[in-house]
Amino acid sequence: AAMRLLLASLLCSLLALRCHGACAEVDSDTEAVAGKGFKLGCISCKKRSEVDSSATVEWHFQPKGEADSVHIYTYSKGPTIEHEQFMERIHWNGSKRSSDIQDASIYLFNVTFNDSGIYRCIFNRALFYKNYEYNIVVEKVVNLTVVAKATRETASIVSEVMMYVSIIGLQVWLLIEMIYCYRKIAAAGEEALREAANAEYLAIASESKDNCAGVQVGE
Repeated sequence: AAMRLLLASLLCSLLALRCHGACAEVDSDTEAVAGKGFKLGCISCKKRSEVDSSATVEWHFQPKGEADSVHIYTYSKGPTIEHEQFMERIHWNGSKRSSDIQDASIYLFNVTFNDSGIYRCIFNRALFYKNYEYNIVVEKVVNLTVVAKATRETASIVSEVMMYVSIIGLQVWLLIEMIYCYRKIAAAGEEALREAANAEYLAIASESKDNCAGVQVGE
């Protein structure tokens, strides 16, 4: 069974090397700390992996409390910062060396409170079939809040507490198992000693009986 598992793992590794990595659409974090950097995540997986495609990406920003949005960034064969508020503050953190963009994440340096608001990441993707081209637009939205100090979500705290409880529970269970095994081994050792003592006693008694019988015959 262990050998079959090892062979299966090796086969999966070889297949992974020959294939493109799997695409998973993970939501972006939504809370940034003022003065720190922050990654605005945006992933749109192509549904037909066997079809050639290309994509361009636009980022738009709607400041908190305002109705209008502004075009802040474009990635099309290269990055272009479109708005002065974000000049020299945005770095492309998505797919590289490929026109088939699926990860359009960007990294924002030196976050300020003025960066709070709604960010829209828009994919303009073209799928190239044999006789025609199909265009599709996908939009992802990130509601960003900028805070002075990082806060922890309740789910994160509960998860960490449960992790520590699980670790402590596992350690207690291992300790109980060790004590149980030690007692079993000690009991088995004592039983073996008793059996050895009984066997030695029987051997001595048998030898004494034989000696007595020999003396009686001699008389």
